[in-house]
Amino acid sequence: MSFLDVHQGESPLVLGLPHTGTDLPEEIAANLNERGRALADTDWHVHDLYADLVPDVTTVRTRIHRYVIDVNRDPTGTSLYPGQNTTALCPLTDFDGFSIYQEGCEPSETEIEGRRLVYHAPYHEALQTELDRVKTLHGFAILYDCHSIRSRVPFLFEGTLPDFNVGTNDGTTCDNRIEQHVTEACDRAESYTCILNGRFKGGWTTRHYGRPAEGLHAIQMELAQSSYMLERAPWTYDPAKADQLRAHLKIILATLRNWRPA
Repeated sequence: MSFLDVHQGESPLVLGLPHTGTDLPEEIAANLNERGRALADTDWHVHDLYADLVPDVTTVRTRIHRYVIDVNRDPTGTSLYPGQNTTALCPLTDFDGFSIYQEGCEPSETEIEGRRLVYHAPYHEALQTELDRVKTLHGFAILYDCHSIRSRVPFLFEGTLPDFNVGTNDGTTCDNRIEQHVTEACDRAESYTCILNGRFKGGWTTRHYGRPAEGLHAIQMELAQSSYMLERAPWTYDPAKADQLRAHLKIILATLRNWRPA
């Protein structure tokens, strides 16, 4: 698919990149309002942040923006966080709770289903294919789902988000030693903060693929954007901050790449 970027490695580690894309089909962009076209809720620069940290890993990335469809949401539209503010499979609002569509231009149920078939399903078919491939090679696979968000988003959570937000759906999506290795690496990162299964416990991708009893392990990393970039337009990448963070991310990925079941 032209909107999917897949790079195959031979190690057990697969990186998912669901929210770094900024592509908008013209017919959808025409229905967005000014807030929607600003794309403020992009996981800015995450694909660059993780690029070439460790060799021989697989990456699966969609270049379609999450406002078209959020490939990290349950395709049935079921909320991942019942009772909490969140955004939908095809978001109608941004992370601040404001509409992203011109009045009367919101997608119909038929259009949402069409977007699911065209964009959501192929992304997950590609991700499943790569997880199956590396699991065949090694007997197991590890999915590391890469995310970032502004450190302060009052509509979604109170206060300031920690730098590292590790999600394993309360320990159910991966071997507990994988969870331990990642959180220990974050805790050792001097001047950074970390939380396990806080506001972000892992999105649909982590929960859907994380089946450790079957040799499929999944873990989500939600980074506070303040740790590597300017958190407002023009959303500039900060090389000095990013290089410091990349050193810690490299340790995390190297640990996962070299992890083996007991």
